[in-house]
Amino acid sequence: MTIEDTRREYDYGHLSRESLRDNPFEQFQLWLDQACQSAIKDPTAMTLTTVNADGRPWSRAVLLKGFDQRGLVFYTNLGSRKATDIATNPHASLHFPWFLLDRQVSIGGSVEKVSRKEVLKYFLSRPKDSQLAAWASRQSSRLSSRQALEGQFRAMKEKFAQGEIPTPDFWGGFRIVPEEFQFWQGGENRLHDRYQYRLDKNKRWTINQLAP
Repeated sequence: MTIEDTRREYDYGHLSRESLRDNPFEQFQLWLDQACQSAIKDPTAMTLTTVNADGRPWSRAVLLKGFDQRGLVFYTNLGSRKATDIATNPHASLHFPWFLLDRQVSIGGSVEKVSRKEVLKYFLSRPKDSQLAAWASRQSSRLSSRQALEGQFRAMKEKFAQGEIPTPDFWGGFRIVPEEFQFWQGGENRLHDRYQYRLDKNKRWTINQLAP
């Protein structure tokens, strides 16, 4: 089988304007809940695309760790590639590939740092080994070997063997503040259902159906 021969029919369901919520945050919450209740592995995994100062995009998967009417939140090392991109270009896009349900959601908008209070609260909720990993990994920096990373993890485990593990000052979170949502439902014969929400100049959401 060649790449060209790899295809399937999309027949899970349909999406109509009548079935859409008027507020895209409510529509996203509905689909997120359904994805979490399905057999999808890592339903909160999302592709984050950032653009650096030279206009070069880069994508990677991160986990959604917070969502409300303000936006979608993820956490990372503030020295990481994604964080340095955001520092020079505070705009990004997200993509949720819920293919088991024949669905995709794309979201674009501006990016802001979450408050230190939110960062501290979330960091304390993480498993201890995840907290240690945040200290051990200088994300996106070069590694001499896997053994070096594991050695740093063991060193942090020994250093913080007693008491709570403090939140690193180089670790934080970002919130994507949406300006556009797109909801995609796969359809038969590649006639997919695709709807776009965009903020108008009055900060109201307009809904348009787009050709697939």
